[in-house]
Amino acid sequence: MHFHRLAKMAFLALTATRVATAFSAATLRSVGASSSSAASSSRRSLTNAAAVAFLDNRNRGASASTTAGRFLSQSAAAASTCTSSITALRQSTVVESELEKNLGVSHPAFDIISTDIVTEFGAYCTLYRHKQSGAELLSVSTDDDNKCFGITFRTPPTDSTGVPHILEHSVLCGSRKYKTKDPFVQLLQGSLQTFLNAFTYPDRTCYVVASQNTKDFYNLINVYADAVYHPRATSDPMVHAQEGWHLELEKIEEPLTYKGVVYNEMKGVYSSPDSLLQRDAQQSIFPDNTYGVDSGGSPVEIPNLSFEQFAEFHQKFYHPGNSRIFFAGDDDVANRLEIMDEYLKDFGPSPESKPASTIQWQKKTFDAPKKIRNPYPAGNDQPETHMIMMNWLVNDRPLTPVEEITVTILDHLLMGTSSSILYKTLMESGLGESITGGGLMSELMQGTFSAGLKGVKPEDADKVEELIISTLQKVVEEGFTEDAIAASMNTIEFDMREFNTGSFPKGLSLMLGSMREWIYDRSPTDALRFEEPLAELKKSISESGSKVFQDMVKEFLLENTHRSTLEMFPSKTLEEEQLQEEKDRLAKIKESMSEEELQKIIDTTTELKKLQAAEDAPEARATIPSLELSDLKREVTEYPIAVSENEADTGVTVVRHELGSTSGIAYANLAVDVSGVATEDIPLLPLFTRMMLETGAGEYDSVALSRRIGTHTGGVSASALIAGVEVEGGTEGAVTSGEHFVTKLLITGKATSDKTDELFSIFDLILRDANLDAKSKIIEILKQAKSQKESTVQGSGHATSNARIRSRYNVVGYINEKMTGLSSLDVVKELLEQAENDFPALLARLENIRNTILEKSTCRDGMILDLTGDAAVFEKIQPSVENFLSKLPGDTNAEKLQDFYSEPHPWVKEIKEEMAANAPIADEGFIVPTQVSYVGKGGRLYDVDESVSGSTAVVSRFLGTGYMWDNIRVIGGAYGGFCQFNPRDGVFSFLSYRDPNLAGSIDVYDGAADALLASAADMENDPDALTTAIIGAIADMDGALSPDQKGSAQFKRWLTRESPEQRQKYRDEVLNTTPADFKAFAERLKALKDPSSAVVSSKAAFEDAAKAGKEFTLKNVM
Repeated sequence: MHFHRLAKMAFLALTATRVATAFSAATLRSVGASSSSAASSSRRSLTNAAAVAFLDNRNRGASASTTAGRFLSQSAAAASTCTSSITALRQSTVVESELEKNLGVSHPAFDIISTDIVTEFGAYCTLYRHKQSGAELLSVSTDDDNKCFGITFRTPPTDSTGVPHILEHSVLCGSRKYKTKDPFVQLLQGSLQTFLNAFTYPDRTCYVVASQNTKDFYNLINVYADAVYHPRATSDPMVHAQEGWHLELEKIEEPLTYKGVVYNEMKGVYSSPDSLLQRDAQQSIFPDNTYGVDSGGSPVEIPNLSFEQFAEFHQKFYHPGNSRIFFAGDDDVANRLEIMDEYLKDFGPSPESKPASTIQWQKKTFDAPKKIRNPYPAGNDQPETHMIMMNWLVNDRPLTPVEEITVTILDHLLMGTSSSILYKTLMESGLGESITGGGLMSELMQGTFSAGLKGVKPEDADKVEELIISTLQKVVEEGFTEDAIAASMNTIEFDMREFNTGSFPKGLSLMLGSMREWIYDRSPTDALRFEEPLAELKKSISESGSKVFQDMVKEFLLENTHRSTLEMFPSKTLEEEQLQEEKDRLAKIKESMSEEELQKIIDTTTELKKLQAAEDAPEARATIPSLELSDLKREVTEYPIAVSENEADTGVTVVRHELGSTSGIAYANLAVDVSGVATEDIPLLPLFTRMMLETGAGEYDSVALSRRIGTHTGGVSASALIAGVEVEGGTEGAVTSGEHFVTKLLITGKATSDKTDELFSIFDLILRDANLDAKSKIIEILKQAKSQKESTVQGSGHATSNARIRSRYNVVGYINEKMTGLSSLDVVKELLEQAENDFPALLARLENIRNTILEKSTCRDGMILDLTGDAAVFEKIQPSVENFLSKLPGDTNAEKLQDFYSEPHPWVKEIKEEMAANAPIADEGFIVPTQVSYVGKGGRLYDVDESVSGSTAVVSRFLGTGYMWDNIRVIGGAYGGFCQFNPRDGVFSFLSYRDPNLAGSIDVYDGAADALLASAADMENDPDALTTAIIGAIADMDGALSPDQKGSAQFKRWLTRESPEQRQKYRDEVLNTTPADFKAFAERLKALKDPSSAVVSSKAAFEDAAKAGKEFTLKNVM
């Protein structure tokens, strides 16, 4: 798993979203049940500490943002007030008593180093050392059934060949006990894991699994433990060739090429200007230690890594004595120790392992700041703008606990929200289009701080640096206001106490938090505490106000000369130069080879492809531990829901989800109908919802509003919601025409129960009185949106392709693509031009949107207040609810809106006319500067009114984790291959990610149906393969959810009119899937209706595809 330090997203603020979910229902934009298979984004790594570029294919759900003390995260989420009413992790005396029994459990193979109770998280911890091997093991007992296990090795590289990253991919390709080519895939296909991944930081490599099923959990542990300590990869050069790099040649007259999964992954990374900026920034301030090289690997350097060096790296750093083993959850401690002893007892002591991996401190050695200029790849139509980023090495000594939490709060004060002083000053300067840098990054031994702008005119480059310095000087001189400090303090404290990780396992949050100290030979449990340092910081603030922050800015930033200013300038020839350099290098290698040597490469290429295409032997597959269908839960999990229509004669529907405990927090959604908005103004809804929170409202300017939200709530957001629904009188579970959907403006927030008055007051304020007459702020928002969308097309082209494909077949898909896909980039450009040249016209459109959705005679009929809380919360907030409902806009006896469940949505007619003109069934290619491709192809698998069986979830997933994995990733060398089927619209799509191929991948897609027919025939005689596929599909349906996610899931079900009976029927069909279902799916796939493609790639790749007979209608995006 390969991560990059993107703007202000700390590793623990992972947006824990499945690849597939990013395409579908996470934001309720395509609310129907979606069956997706992501065949390989799974293994990644982290080159630049702590931030998410592209997430794994397993973590389902919404964001997992948590600031678990100074150590679990640097969350950028707008959140805040924390009062004593938060009761996070307060457990019953009975639970505490049971957990306390797990402290100090003994085992003859282990010494107990220490025991500790981290009361902040209800964690009962024992630190062990294995007597024979020296491995350290932290056993954390909690009442969480989502059990987590991880092994972390300190793996500092000395060069940019990417050896730790390639090894991270490779160790999961078979081991001593588990004999298949890729046990990881078998686990992905047929376990109930809630997290299954590995990731590489600049100085460590983590292997992590999680599951709510104890049997499954222990299966996962066994496979992972054997993999890291006894991998096949160190004795089989073919693994290094496949996952890392190899020379490929099929005919002697053809040119040599480089292939390899990591090689192609990093070519994709190095095609991204943002990634290049972050890489160069980190390397610029770490000239003397391991952080100055790229642990992910540079495409130029990766081919310099030999198999021998690769195997030697494992031998050097993967000894148990250099590992930190972590367990968290409610499983038995004695079993944990027994399982790990089975692996650790094979090893003797290795006293040199830890010293050899020690990370050296980068001292602050710069006498004066450094300035660096480097190119980034730009398209022919791209403006000649630069990227400027200033970077500081924050510390060259360990920070105290109080310093760590102080710098976290300081970072939020400077860069945490759009109203934070440095962020706001940069954005309002007009010097650039969007922020880059993101502030503090502290996941490594030494923290860094970065800030800057993208989209800067060349003549303004120096002004950006001057502005940053002058803003910091102002902070030192004037300090921060009391309300700014209160808002940031409460934001961070709310996150810490709520500890809401979404679907991301809490145990993994604890592991990564502890690792920030443990990996550097400091206390893992001290790393999790925040109460004492937080109290000490509060005391300091009460005594001297802002001084503690001013002093820190002065010491760590203003007076710190160990900094760099990086200027990235556009090069419209860089991509071509890099491609030519690679061709020349390969041509030179080929020229230097004898015919015998070339034949050896041809033979090796043939052998590797033969191995990749070969099926694992039955006896090899039998070594992989598995579950049985009897281990699965047959019933759908339903969450509480109570619907009160026209509550208290207010005309508003209230939906409540009463859970066992929400730790004193109320979660609220206010949905307001927007069906009256003119179709030409639909694309304005994303801008409109941003303005609700970023331009001020009523008497509050943007800063005051942000601080009010930060001081009194746990965060407020606004978004547009488009949800396809079950048609009244139709066949439930059948493909819909796409003409029936609900459209809402959704305001979402959370607060402690004693602050819901404030929360609802803010809801009302931004709904009625958001400041729409804010020309400069609107221009700023649009410039930022343009920059972000361009980065998305270039870095996440698979999502762009998928949205484009789906826009051709369905009204909802078309609307979503226009609001958030590639078309939205054109919309943003048009809106930006209108804002700059005819603002009154744009303002009138925005005001008309608000007037329409708050139409007095109808608005209350379309309002829904959705609440999630526990009984005590609901009792306490009821007066606030009643007061809020009574004051909402509109007549209490509102006129009825149309019935969206029986009548087509009013947008449908005009949208269909637009689709006929703008979204024909065609093969489109979108040209961007990149060295890889994102290849999508899809079409109609089911027609309108055809019933869709739950078995489609099993088959689609099987196709993605089997055929797509093998052919797109393993053989093709792409970083990811996926397929997705949405039962609501009947559309199926194939997708690839960071793909070295274009035409070849489409050929793979076209061969999928025949491969699936063959698999269906094989399954007649292989019931275990069918069982594995069913288990994997159930795993996708049974994720661990946070309280707010449970409420949201049930609200979505109710809103779309999906019945419990239909959900159970669908699950039953999943569980009862047969080989005949596979055959039926394959036959439909073979006859896919109205197929079309959408590809994001380079001009050169499209030219090569045309030679192979794949023609596209091309458009330059950048």
